[in-house]
Amino acid sequence: QLQASGGGLAQAGGSLTLSCAASGDIYRVNSMAWYRQRPGSVCELVATITSAGTTYYADSAEDRFTISRDNAKKSVYLQMDSLKPGDTAVYYCKADIMHSKNYEFEYWGQGTLVTVSS
Repeated sequence: QLQASGGGLAQAGGSLTLSCAASGDIYRVNSMAWYRQRPGSVCELVATITSAGTTYYADSAEDRFTISRDNAKKSVYLQMDSLKPGDTAVYYCKADIMHSKNYEFEYWGQGTLVTVSS
């Protein structure tokens, strides 16, 4: 239901953009988010965005990362600038998807690896 892409190798100070698209029989996509799991660490929230465009950033992402979405494409993006080696992680997208007016389900993408070299 969620397909993430855009990961790869970047140098410190560089940029990458992650994309994630929802597919299937969808009535509405509500909140969307990006999480990450750094090596040896637990999964942590990076940023969220509501269907109206309200955003929230974790302290580690504030001022460097930008989350956005295209409701028509049922997609969410994460523009990552000024990358640091500490941003190396597997990044996951998450979306709250309604298949009808009454039910909402949480979906996770498959994860995309971002590696930042110093």
